[in-house]
Amino acid sequence: MQKIAGKQHLIRMNKISGINRNTLIIYGLGLTNILFHLVFYNKLEYHRDELLYFSLGLHPAFGYATVPPLIGWIASFMQMISGYSLFAVKLFPALLSGAFVIISTFITKELGGKSYAQILTAIAVMVMPVSMRAFNLFQPVSTDLFFWTLITYYVLRYVNTQKEKYLIITGAVSGLAMLNKYLVALYLLALFSTILFTGHRIIFKKRSFYIGLFAGLIIFLPNMIWQINHGFPVISHMQELHDQQLVHVNRLDFLSDQIMMPFASVLLIFPGFFCLLKNRKYRFMAYSVLFVVITLLILRGKSYYTIGILPVLTASGAVAAEKYISNKLVRYAIPVFLILITLPVVPFGIPVYGEEKLVCYFQNLEDKYGIVAGRRFEDGTIHSLPQDYADQLGWEELVKITSDAYRLIPDKSKGLIYCENYGQASAVFIIGKKYNLPEPVSFSDNYFYRKPAEFNPDIEYFIYINDELGEDVKELFQDIKIIGRVSDINAREYGTAVYLCTNPKRSFNTFWKSVLLRLNDR
Repeated sequence: MQKIAGKQHLIRMNKISGINRNTLIIYGLGLTNILFHLVFYNKLEYHRDELLYFSLGLHPAFGYATVPPLIGWIASFMQMISGYSLFAVKLFPALLSGAFVIISTFITKELGGKSYAQILTAIAVMVMPVSMRAFNLFQPVSTDLFFWTLITYYVLRYVNTQKEKYLIITGAVSGLAMLNKYLVALYLLALFSTILFTGHRIIFKKRSFYIGLFAGLIIFLPNMIWQINHGFPVISHMQELHDQQLVHVNRLDFLSDQIMMPFASVLLIFPGFFCLLKNRKYRFMAYSVLFVVITLLILRGKSYYTIGILPVLTASGAVAAEKYISNKLVRYAIPVFLILITLPVVPFGIPVYGEEKLVCYFQNLEDKYGIVAGRRFEDGTIHSLPQDYADQLGWEELVKITSDAYRLIPDKSKGLIYCENYGQASAVFIIGKKYNLPEPVSFSDNYFYRKPAEFNPDIEYFIYINDELGEDVKELFQDIKIIGRVSDINAREYGTAVYLCTNPKRSFNTFWKSVLLRLNDR
């Protein structure tokens, strides 16, 4: 009896040890992902959009011109604890990358995956170039990817346990997700449309489902009210997005990008999809994936809009590998292979080099292999660097030039900085803090809502930032001097000039009111 009891105790201890070891490995991988992103945080500068979103944190609201409010709230919180430095900007998405890895393994567990499948999932989602890029930037994209993954987990958790609290949690998380990026509405529509045609449709008879729906609506309500009060700027933004960017989306490129974005991890994703399709219990997830991809293909959505479906496909593929591959050598070889084959393309996901080496890297790919992938901008043109990297250059130089111009103004109360686009304005606003620059004025993005009606005292010194001088500015000021231009040829803002305009020919306030009238007539 003592021997039997001793064996049972040993078995229990081994199980506990195994659980702890597996948990440590997974959390260790999550921490590794955080550190990986932080190690390379300063290879380039702030991203254009990071500057915008971080500037929103200085004006917390229930909505903004082009995004829901959550990104601004997060920015405000990060500013309180870590300031406005580049590290402060990069810290939140890096931390989120660790949570993303862990939640992805939770999905694997819900799909029946044990230790090997969970660890394989963690590694696979880490090495995807698209997830590297997402968590390298302070944008709603990284939070959106996290929320899609979290919603997937709670939906599967409910399916497996039938505990109705998970329907309520799913509703609440969905409300938060809608405060981050409206794209999640497509995923929710996909999930509940496909569930309707399965045995899981009983959820629509559950009281907790409607409690969760109500919770989500209450959470999202402040932004909905804001949209109503501001005339639904999301509609004009979507129209502008379609006309300027989505119209250039090639559907064949969209499909090929679905393979390139996860890169090596696609070896798990395709088997994962077919395994979901074969599993009656989880088949609705496969249908949801198809719904998302086909809808975005038809609407010419950007390729990365689909990244939220990758974790569940990866997890399903990892479960299949654990189930059908018993050879230990092959099992160990798979994650090693994923890492090794990804190493040469890491610069596609995260800038592990500085600017010059990145330019050489991408030029070398073109010279040797004819590869220009990743360097096509949203307008369809090809440049020396991917657009996300070109958008992380030139800002420090631009703000330094602006500071030089601002120092030349003898009476700062009569000075004004105007920027043509939100990137320039946000750079002056955020980076300019170390130069004690005031908040600039712009009509771009959310700055439009903060434009002053008039200036007191009237403006006599006007710093104008644009790639060329506007005719109306030429007519207004007698003396105009170029203080400097962005000189980095790889920067998207290359050539942007800072003009110091003085000695107005008439009242600036009169001129300003005529500009506002023209804007209101549009």
